[in-house]
Amino acid sequence: MEAATAKELRDELKHRSESELREIVLRLSRFKKENKELLSYLLFQSHNEDDYIDHIKTVIDEKILEINTSNGYYAKKAIRRILRETKKFVRYSGSKETEVALLIHFCRSLQETHPKLMNIKVVRDIVQRQIVLIKVRISTLHEDLQHDFEQEINMMDY
Repeated sequence: MEAATAKELRDELKHRSESELREIVLRLSRFKKENKELLSYLLFQSHNEDDYIDHIKTVIDEKILEINTSNGYYAKKAIRRILRETKKFVRYSGSKETEVALLIHFCRSLQETHPKLMNIKVVRDIVQRQIVLIKVRISTLHEDLQHDFEQEINMMDY
């Protein structure tokens, strides 16, 4: 089966009733965990982005504390998993400001919690790639936000 384009889906949804749309959304939420997480974000958390960011920062901190630092390989895999999950939460929000705030928190938290991991080249490269990405995203934000986030980046040791 071939998937319809976004325009075709949008046009078809215009012709559906409210109850039909509700059933479609509920059925969609049953199939994938990500669909359910996105729906939860849209319904319960999207109205207060600051609380959402604080919640995700807490999740990142908890996951970083759980990193197995006895072996560089396992540490690298755990860091990549945390980063992948962080970027998933950023996709739900769709806000560049949220993305910058969460990625800065990820890098800073990793550096502060496990400074010895920064001696591993792969981990250092992961952090440096994220800092480059953060700088690119910062350049697209409002000037006041750019200044605030640039100060946060300059405070990090990388």
